[in-house]
Amino acid sequence: MKAKVLDKKRKARDVSSDSESDDELGNGLFDGVLSASEDEEDYIPSDQIEEDDSESENDGTEGSDEDEEDDDALLSDDIPSDDEELSKLEELEITEPGVDPKPKEVEEDERNYRIDKDANGNDRYVYDEIDPVYDSDDSDAQGPVNTIGNIPLSFYDTYPHIGYDINGKKIMRPATGDALQSLLDTIEVPKGWTGLTDINTGNPLNLTDEELEIVRRVQMGLAPDDLIDPYPDTVEWFTSKEEKMPLSAAPEPKRRFLPSKNEAKQIMKLVRAIREGRILPYKPPEEREREAEEQEEVHFDLWQDEEPQAPNPMHIPAPKLPPPGYEMSYNPPEEYLPTQEEREEWEKTDPEERTKEFLPTKYTSLRKVPAWGELVKERFERCMDLYLAPRVRKNRLNIDPNSLLPKLPSPSELKPFPTVVQTIFRGHEGTVRSVAIDPTGVALATGGSDGTVRVWELLTGRQVWSVTLSSDEPVYTVRWRPTKDAFILSAAVGEDIFLMVPTHSSVTPALDQTSRDVLAAGFGYATNGQQAAIPAGKEPAGKWARPGTKLEDEGVLVRITVRSTVKVINWHRRGDHFSTTSPEGQRSSVAIHTLSKHLTQIPFRKLHGIAQAAAFHPSKPIFFVATMRTIRCYDLQKLELIKIVQPGAKWISSIDIHPGGDNLIVGSYDRRLLWHDLDLSNRPYKTMRFHPKAIRAVKYHKGGLPLFADASDDGTLQIFHGKVPNDQLENPTIVPVKQLKGHKVVNQVGVVDIDWHPREPWCVSAGADGTARLWM
Repeated sequence: MKAKVLDKKRKARDVSSDSESDDELGNGLFDGVLSASEDEEDYIPSDQIEEDDSESENDGTEGSDEDEEDDDALLSDDIPSDDEELSKLEELEITEPGVDPKPKEVEEDERNYRIDKDANGNDRYVYDEIDPVYDSDDSDAQGPVNTIGNIPLSFYDTYPHIGYDINGKKIMRPATGDALQSLLDTIEVPKGWTGLTDINTGNPLNLTDEELEIVRRVQMGLAPDDLIDPYPDTVEWFTSKEEKMPLSAAPEPKRRFLPSKNEAKQIMKLVRAIREGRILPYKPPEEREREAEEQEEVHFDLWQDEEPQAPNPMHIPAPKLPPPGYEMSYNPPEEYLPTQEEREEWEKTDPEERTKEFLPTKYTSLRKVPAWGELVKERFERCMDLYLAPRVRKNRLNIDPNSLLPKLPSPSELKPFPTVVQTIFRGHEGTVRSVAIDPTGVALATGGSDGTVRVWELLTGRQVWSVTLSSDEPVYTVRWRPTKDAFILSAAVGEDIFLMVPTHSSVTPALDQTSRDVLAAGFGYATNGQQAAIPAGKEPAGKWARPGTKLEDEGVLVRITVRSTVKVINWHRRGDHFSTTSPEGQRSSVAIHTLSKHLTQIPFRKLHGIAQAAAFHPSKPIFFVATMRTIRCYDLQKLELIKIVQPGAKWISSIDIHPGGDNLIVGSYDRRLLWHDLDLSNRPYKTMRFHPKAIRAVKYHKGGLPLFADASDDGTLQIFHGKVPNDQLENPTIVPVKQLKGHKVVNQVGVVDIDWHPREPWCVSAGADGTARLWM
């Protein structure tokens, strides 16, 4: 005890010494350099330190509390007196000499605990619950948390509480109102109301603003977090990745450089809907309701700011009423007065159907004329006519119709093309149904309705060879074999196809023998039995035989008999295959013949429509078959359909393939000429109508000149300049350059067939007037 008193006195001296040293050190930065423990060690001996430690152990927590109080007391500038020390000593209870005094016992009313007995009978100190004293505005204050875990609340239906909190206390069930209060709660739904019950408290579960925002974004299909970007920048991986080897070396098709028509239609459909107001941006219901409230009905005064306007060119005065006539006079002539029958008929007629709104009436004097009863109605209708029929001055546009036409090159710049007839070939009786120029360009073959095939010199018009194939059936078509190694002509008469070697001055004996060997090679192939066996009872697609001694002496060497009448023959570019078309043959209407094997094949089990023409692609193994309305393209290697071209014509008459293979022209009996770009679309690129009657034949120039022509029943030929550019981004140039007239129309049939010279810009036509003409 004495040591504590000395310690307090030393501290008081330290305070006085510190106040004296402040004057010497001034404003030096020494505050807090030494701790209090170091100051005490300088002034207290070690033996007194040991005594203080032992006393502090005996005193326990009470001694430490007193030290804190003493330290607080010494913070003042006054030094404690002896009376104050004696008063503090009186608060301690003296027990025995040599033992430290104990503090007096605290009264039971001041204790913050009570003493109970535990289960073993021992004393148990129960302290009062600490009240955190949360204010009502504290958002961190939470209610009791239910700690029942996964146990359902239905287990507590028979109890007044719904669980226990973290301290083990019961959480009482919240009070429920009567039926009227429940009804009011359902009517006045608070913000964030869900209709669910919180399992922790039993109270209604309401959502916060943040949770409501998440629910709204999920319902709208958005990301729950507004920080997520739903449209991030595209990582162009394939653009940045450079491949050394291309996937395909084929040139890019033209359709990849043209905008999609389907997408353009869809975009215009959406644009039209936006302009018409059928598609509106999304607005929340609250915003729409607010806008509806703001849009109040507004009435405008049309004549509020009306001012007299000066006459100007755009001002149109109202039309004046016609002046009154004799029937409106108060004393009209007798011929204007109605009779009794006319008056009764006028009264029975409906007012809207009357020709006149009044009946002429005669008065003896002007002062006897009554007031006009329909004056107000008449003035009102006059005002309505002026209001509902606004007057607008329209300026007429003076536009030259020729300026609206597309600018095409002049025909004089597109020469050469045929313009005049140079030679007329006469000799057939009846219609000349087909013409063909041989691959060398020196001979012309014609076939007519008289059943004969004739060969002419092209330039002189002299007939050099003729043969009669039938006396009752016409020769529908004649076609030369397209190679120059043989001089072979094919002709179709009824169900027979004849292959012949005509006589001509340009044919040498070696060429003649080579041609005969080509036709005879197939007989040896068939004799060796290398053809596929035909099942018993089944008719072969084509019978290859010799026509007879009489025809063989004239140069006709092979006859092929098929199942129906052949109308079209088309040769393959290599000369070993040719196709025939029989519109009446149904399944066997298209047949492919192999010259070297004397073999006839029917490639289709079933055709969709009546076949009109067939053609081979000039450079690819593709076969075109034209029915009445469509053109089907087949791959002969894969044996599959690759494209269906739809010209849109009612009845296709003929087709021809461009030497490049990417375009074709179609002629139809409904007077239309259609150009198709096969890489662009299945629909026609251009439709032309230059003939008042049906188009019988169309043909491209195969010698490299940009020309094509058509033949019509009106007796004319239309020559076109059709240039196909090598650049796939450019469209073909189609210009009509010349109309050739010369053939006569017989029985409503004009020009039947047409063919081009293999090198020169010359064409040959066959007409129903019995002539063939060479145009140069």
